[in-house]
Amino acid sequence: MLLTPNAMGPRLRIGLYLTTALIALFLLLPILFIVLLSFGSSQWLVFPPPGWTLKWYEQFFSNPEWMASVLTSLKVAVITTLCAVALGLPTAFALVRGRFPGRELLYALFTLPMIVPLVIIAVAVYALFLKLGYTGTLFSFVASHVIVALPFTIISIINSLKLFDQSIEDAAVICGASRLQAVYRVTFPAIRPGMVAGALFAFLVSWDEVVLSVMMASPTLQTLPVKMWTTLRQDLTPVIAVASTLLIGLSVLIMVIAAALRRADRPEHPAEA
Repeated sequence: MLLTPNAMGPRLRIGLYLTTALIALFLLLPILFIVLLSFGSSQWLVFPPPGWTLKWYEQFFSNPEWMASVLTSLKVAVITTLCAVALGLPTAFALVRGRFPGRELLYALFTLPMIVPLVIIAVAVYALFLKLGYTGTLFSFVASHVIVALPFTIISIINSLKLFDQSIEDAAVICGASRLQAVYRVTFPAIRPGMVAGALFAFLVSWDEVVLSVMMASPTLQTLPVKMWTTLRQDLTPVIAVASTLLIGLSVLIMVIAAALRRADRPEHPAEA
């Protein structure tokens, strides 16, 4: 039996709220520090800042190298998202509805990138693309990011498919629709939350990825995390905090959008009398 806050005693309820607040503070303080440092007037990462300024944001947005890395990150993340959904959707259908030997093993293989240390995947992918001559290209970025983003997309869609009542799709077929029409008009709208969640996870995985991106990068093609990494090795200025704030800001925006879409897709039940 689950206890709700109203069913708890006042001391237990206060303790629960206090513990939750402390955990949230512990998780959010580093992020808050980074955001504040991006507005600091010191040319070094000093906390608390001696003053406040927007000059680091001006330097960031006026620097063509930083802007190029942002555009590259967005381009790679969008293409990775499209590829992950395009590959993950039929894969999820096959794993949920398919009846073939080795299905469980195949599912384990698809989720393997979530378990294997990322540096091992990065070294293997780098060795492959170096042999093929594809390092430092947009293709190498997208292909390597799809490898680590695809499991999140597959799992999200699989969870939605398992919750979907396939008899509704069968009823559409009985009423005269083809199987493809039934899937497109009945199943896809029903599993849309899982598809959207998988797409958002794929975007965030690609947007924040640094290990694979460092391996695939070239002097002329770098994502924002790679640009931050190379800049950190040369100079430690608040411009790094600006880039970090933008990374965090977009990630938070994606999570807010995901929460809004989940709420929009949630069915409304009439209040029980």
